[in-house]
Amino acid sequence: MSLESDNYLARVASKYHIGSAIDSLTQTFVINPLKKIIKEWAGEFLYDIYLSGSRAKGTAITLSSDLDLFISLRHDTNYSLKEIYNSLANYLTECGLKPRKQNVSLGVQKSGMNVDLVPAKKRPGHTNYHSLYLNKRDSWTQTNVMEHINLVKNSGRITEIVLLKIWRKLHNLEFPSIYLELTVIEALKGKSKSNLSENFLFLLKYLQDEFVQKTIIDPANSSNIISDDLYKYEKEAIRKKAIESLSQKYWEDIIW
Repeated sequence: MSLESDNYLARVASKYHIGSAIDSLTQTFVINPLKKIIKEWAGEFLYDIYLSGSRAKGTAITLSSDLDLFISLRHDTNYSLKEIYNSLANYLTECGLKPRKQNVSLGVQKSGMNVDLVPAKKRPGHTNYHSLYLNKRDSWTQTNVMEHINLVKNSGRITEIVLLKIWRKLHNLEFPSIYLELTVIEALKGKSKSNLSENFLFLLKYLQDEFVQKTIIDPANSSNIISDDLYKYEKEAIRKKAIESLSQKYWEDIIW
């Protein structure tokens, strides 16, 4: 791949990439009011609230959800995960926030910004492990969000992850961020960290040839199969779009 291709992809990544830092207006008018609502809802059961997701990992883009707030409830919270999830949804509705039920999160808008709220119950002991409700399957899972954050931040694959997130959004594909991030890290194992266009084409070929059948396991919990977060038809849609992208002659028709 040429230097020209590398430069084009670097410009696309830079165009949409958002840094991890939170500006004072966002803190004042988005995060602080939401934290107040969450504290009122959780009461004595609240353990902590912190930034998670793409902003914490350094992989956020302007095209996707702006912020993720992780709501850690004490391990002795006397409600099931489903009750916790639905209770928060009801409280947010009462507060006029019109929450959207997603898989593990509730999406709200605050001061023009999209925020995903992730309620979870902390596991006992000195650990960052949490149990989360899976709304899509009416089930639950256990994971360690801080481990995910550190893994992605230290992967050396931030730009490739950002590019695949942009590609996903431009082509309207369902592809959960943690699944996407782990897929990029897995696909590019052993590959150079300096050939951006070569790596991105390799990612598309991986999505075409291996992705649908590949099992991706949560690095924080081997019994949590991340690749189960998408149904087969959703994976096939990603594969189909990868094939279509690989058939294009110009980068501008793949990602822009």
